[in-house]
Amino acid sequence: MTQKKRAAILGATGAVGQRFIQLLADHPQIEVTTLCASERNAGKTYAEAVNWQVPGERPTYADHLVLRNCRPDFEADIVFSALPSSSAREVEPAFAAAGHAVVSNASAHRMGVDVPLLIPEINPDHTGLIETQRKNHGWSGYIVTNPNCSTLGLALPLKALDDAFGITEVNVVTLQAKSGAGYPGPPEELIGDNVLPYIAGEEDKIETEPNKILGTLKGDTIVDHNMVLSAQCHRVDVLDGHTEALNIRFKQTPSVEEIKNCLRNFKGLPQTAGLHSAPAAAIEVRDEDDRPQPKLDLWAGKGMATVVGRIRPCPLFGIKMVILSHNTVRGAAGAALLNAELLIHQGLL
Repeated sequence: MTQKKRAAILGATGAVGQRFIQLLADHPQIEVTTLCASERNAGKTYAEAVNWQVPGERPTYADHLVLRNCRPDFEADIVFSALPSSSAREVEPAFAAAGHAVVSNASAHRMGVDVPLLIPEINPDHTGLIETQRKNHGWSGYIVTNPNCSTLGLALPLKALDDAFGITEVNVVTLQAKSGAGYPGPPEELIGDNVLPYIAGEEDKIETEPNKILGTLKGDTIVDHNMVLSAQCHRVDVLDGHTEALNIRFKQTPSVEEIKNCLRNFKGLPQTAGLHSAPAAAIEVRDEDDRPQPKLDLWAGKGMATVVGRIRPCPLFGIKMVILSHNTVRGAAGAALLNAELLIHQGLL
């Protein structure tokens, strides 16, 4: 067996950092060797510093690791960033300049013209931007990113359907889990028995990120897709799982059965190459009238699949449907982990 890649996690004690710890337990290609956190926790062991909030047992393999400051003064093959965007804006380029491959969940650099915004089932070729990024900044390392948690669940079915039928317009209304605001989420007095109809910055991300992801790499730039997206985002009293209601206009409207067959047959590089964290099916289709539901469908594909249901004609757009994705697994740490596995597969680590 080839030697495992050494991984560091920036922001290891936070909610996304905890998911990284969980998902990397016993990984066949990657071993966590370094953990970084805030100045407040630096010098403590992980066991001493972490307040475990993620559902599921806390793995103990990292308990003995002493937390370091988020500075590039150690060796690692991969640096997973679970930092807030305010910190990632300066910290991630410092690691890339020092020669590290930064695989980021933060939004700070997603829309950079030379930064790959990756979903391996959709745009694995966008890693071609890495050399352009290195030349532009004089870095020996690089930054790759995964999209916003709601964008990720949305982009997978859009890719399948656009390739088959051509999409021109999408309207999406999200019902986003409270964990998306960081554990434990909004205060109970705000979210309990309530719907919050505003999430700062979320609608802008959903309306712009898919066009970059579904865009085409031409030379040293991405030519964005030209579909028009409109989003309305809501925070709801659900722990995990983002539900999204879509209305889609196509160049020529397909039948409901054609839509279902297209989604069921969709596979990308992670499925054909057998990447470790990839679900067998990136998209699962439910035929029941009352699915998908977070309580029943959240862990499809071990939390890495998008579940699609309620596919039916729409009198305004053509087709409407409901999708569900796990916002802290596929929508965060799991997305970055699959990106790292893509980089290993492509020989970029």
